[in-house]
Amino acid sequence: MAGRVTYLGEFEQVVLLAVARLGADAYGASIRREIHARSGRDVTIGAVHATLDRLAGKGFLRPRHGPPLPARAGRARKYVDLTVPGVEALEEARRLQAVMWSGVSLRKARRT
Repeated sequence: MAGRVTYLGEFEQVVLLAVARLGADAYGASIRREIHARSGRDVTIGAVHATLDRLAGKGFLRPRHGPPLPARAGRARKYVDLTVPGVEALEEARRLQAVMWSGVSLRKARRT
């Protein structure tokens, strides 16, 4: 990232990747379902929302409200969009993983 180093936690990375996959349809419950479908991890909606709030605070996501929904008693869903800094953070995380994995041989690694 240009001039700023930001490290993503593993779950933050998973959430951002789910948002990237879902695009305009990314909101709490859809993100939770996407994570479960792709990883088999059963995460709580509270963990997803807390992470979304943290990522929005870092500037990696931008919240937006959808239209009111009759099924939600007229309340709107809160969607999130990936921002340019969010994309950059994901790209940096991928780069860091590649650098760290480069030259690693788990066969040679000492196991205890």
